[in-house]
Order: sequence, then C-alpha cells, then structure tokens
Amino acid sequence: MFKWFGKVNFTPFTKVTDFARHLKDGYFMGSRCKECGTTSFPPRADCEECMSPDFEFVEVTGKATLNTYTKIVAAPTGFDEVAPYIVGVVDLEEGGRALAWFGETIAEDEIEIGMELQIVPQIFDEIEDIKVYYSLEKPGTTWSKVEGGGAA
Repeated sequence: MFKWFGKVNFTPFTKVTDFARHLKDGYFMGSRCKECGTTSFPPRADCEECMSPDFEFVEVTGKATLNTYTKIVAAPTGFDEVAPYIVGVVDLEEGGRALAWFGETIAEDEIEIGMELQIVPQIFDEIEDIKVYYSLEKPGTTWSKVEGGGAA
C-alpha cells in the first residue's frame, strides 16, 4: 500500500499499514499511544515518548502551524518540470510533523513562519495505483471522501 506514496515498501508487514487504507477511504489518521496518550503524525508503530507498541488510530484535523519552509528552484530529477515550488514543515495540532507542498490557496508573499495552516491530503485515485501527497492550505480548507470524515 505504501507504493501509493511514490515508493515501494519492501517490508512485508508493518503495524501502520492501515494508515494508507484509512486515507484511501477518506480518513486522515494519526496514532495515539494507549500507554501515555501521545498522538503522532504520521502514525508510528512505537510511541516516540514511551516506546510502547500499543497504539490506536485516531482521526486528526490537519490543523497545523508552519515551522519552516523553502522554495525549491533547482529541483531533483523528476520534479524539474514543476519547479519552482515551495514546501513547508508543519507541526500538527494533535502532535507530529508533516512535510507538504504549499497549495493554491496561499500566495508566496503570504507565507510566514508561525502561520496557521491546514494540511490537506491530495489523492489521485483515477489510476489503478492511488497516488497521495499533501498540500498546505488556508485554515478551514476541507477534504473528505466520506460523509463526516476528513479535516474540517
């Protein structure tokens, strides 16, 4: 399933495989440690705080704060046709960090460290192997493939 993210995972089994299934079904999920309550995004098989392997999936809102960003002008092979582009690292409200492209709702001159953002899964499932990436959008941007699911 992780080939949906652009790379083939050669690991035959991982405890967080259901993350990809949830996303495909329209749910944006993190993991919460059943021992200490720490929430992580992306989901982790073992808690980053107490190292417990006992976790559950929880839906996250995608609300985030910009930690840092950069504009890519000299892009790596395969991305040269979309350069220049801007990516940011955000801290999610529930916990965890994500790297994502800035989306169409935010102009380059509006970007500021510490700004509130919404991370939005972008899924292209019109092809056999679903492709996923994330975009950073203005707060309140919604995404969901199911009634009542997804960030709001």
